[in-house]
Amino acid sequence: MAVGTATAAGQDNAALIRRQALAGPSGPAGLIQNAKVFGMALFACLGGLLYGYNQGVFSGVLAMNSFGEHMGDAVSNPTKKGWLTAILELGAWTGTIYSGVLAERISRKYTILVNVIIFCIGVIVQCCSIVGDDSYILGGRFITGMGVGSLSMTVPMYNAEIAPPEVRGSLVGLQQLAITFGIMVSFWVDYGTNHIGGTGDSQKDTAWLLPLALQLIPAIVLGCGILFMPFSPRWLAHHDREEEALDVLASLRGLPRDHELINLEFLEIKSQSMFEKRTEAEKFPHLERKDTWSYVKLEALSFLSLFQSKSMFRRVVVSTVTMFFQQFTGINAVLYYAPSIFNQLGMSGTTTSLLATGVVGVVMFLATIPAVMYIDQLGRKPVLFVGAIGMALCHFIIAVIFAKNEDQWPTHKAAGWGAVAMVWLFVVHFGYSWGPCAWILVAEVWPLSVRAKGIALGASSNWMNNFIIGQVTPDMLAHMKWGTYVFFGIFTTLGAFFILFFVPETKQLSLEEMDTVFGSEGVAAADFERQAEINREIGLDRALQNFDARVADSSEKPKHEESEKPVVLSEKREV
Repeated sequence: MAVGTATAAGQDNAALIRRQALAGPSGPAGLIQNAKVFGMALFACLGGLLYGYNQGVFSGVLAMNSFGEHMGDAVSNPTKKGWLTAILELGAWTGTIYSGVLAERISRKYTILVNVIIFCIGVIVQCCSIVGDDSYILGGRFITGMGVGSLSMTVPMYNAEIAPPEVRGSLVGLQQLAITFGIMVSFWVDYGTNHIGGTGDSQKDTAWLLPLALQLIPAIVLGCGILFMPFSPRWLAHHDREEEALDVLASLRGLPRDHELINLEFLEIKSQSMFEKRTEAEKFPHLERKDTWSYVKLEALSFLSLFQSKSMFRRVVVSTVTMFFQQFTGINAVLYYAPSIFNQLGMSGTTTSLLATGVVGVVMFLATIPAVMYIDQLGRKPVLFVGAIGMALCHFIIAVIFAKNEDQWPTHKAAGWGAVAMVWLFVVHFGYSWGPCAWILVAEVWPLSVRAKGIALGASSNWMNNFIIGQVTPDMLAHMKWGTYVFFGIFTTLGAFFILFFVPETKQLSLEEMDTVFGSEGVAAADFERQAEINREIGLDRALQNFDARVADSSEKPKHEESEKPVVLSEKREV
């Protein structure tokens, strides 16, 4: 047996035994079996709804005549229009930077609460633009962006840490489903309020002011409800609140606190937490988490450690580059400027372009549902690859149609509708693939001690590239025209090959099993010995041996999804 086999295999076995003994299915059956966790994750995804609604609502507002009259050249000038849109993403990037530290310091739960409050402040400032100029929109969208940026990384982290391995992908994918639902709702709210009007300026301004103000409703519900949600059991264990962690874990799994499977899962979590703490103490012996300043310094050094080992840097590349390609598919060029895009493709009139935009929201939401249901069965790589190829083909087809009919849309309406249909199909391909899967990857690849910072790094890549897309798209549409779609098509194709050759498959692995996937064999022997010592110290090895002995002596074997036989210690895999 190779050095460290007991460590890695012990944790692999704990996760596998849990899945087998519980007969834990994935997909819809897994969500039904874990109904309590499913409900909690669904509620937490109100944060995703806020993110999606805020993403989508401004595209319709920008297209409204009343908003254009109120803001003047801030809307008619492509560069200023880009800033009005993209300032949200700049704020969101800021939110992801501070949220890594905040999620570790005050918990995932309270980080969600803090950023709901920040979000609400931003919405109120935006609404104050009714008595001012575009500076209120700029400032308010930046503050709102801080809130949604933080929620975009905290909610999937929270869902990943309360979920059993067999449905973790689906529960994390709920974030994307909530985002697409928020986008869909925002598009149709814009379509409905566009018809509000009257003789006075204040009545006409209601058309764009009401969609902005409605964001406060789900934000307040989330802020109040999160107070009654449990802490992440993984965060509790990592902060020496083990009794609470056990209680929460037992409640989430619907098993007694002293159940053997709860004990196995808890020991697995505790073992990883202790390993990370002892490793941190060895790396930074001069620092200790005793006050806020030392905590910040340790967090900063821990963040830098993401770039100091080969296996960890591979995680950095997977997270940041995946998010880069997610944005350079051009999805947010469509979501932020859909009415303008449809108008450019021959859909004349504000009402027609908003109606076509509303269909975007519907098809994206519907396309995301099967991904959430079946992503843990299909895997990440095939879904991402197929989705990227589909999106790239849509881009290239739109470019050809656009180039041939740019000056003759009124007499070639069928070509215009063909291009619009390709935009809708593009959104379908994104909805089932890169929408949920990119966030799932970012949430699940990190070890416990740097998970918050790792997710923040991936999310910050998403938002910075999101900012770039939001800023440059109006100028691209104005000057490159059909070349815009060729540009995005090329980058989407590159994203497909990045997934194919550089991203490992991670479906149905426990959060602690990721070390094996990302090359734990390169970790120093001392690290393996430290982990093995911890496993013996806390009794994880003994618990596994007792379970194996009981299974071997019993005629009742654990249930499992496939024909794989129960794991015994003599069959541990080598790292």
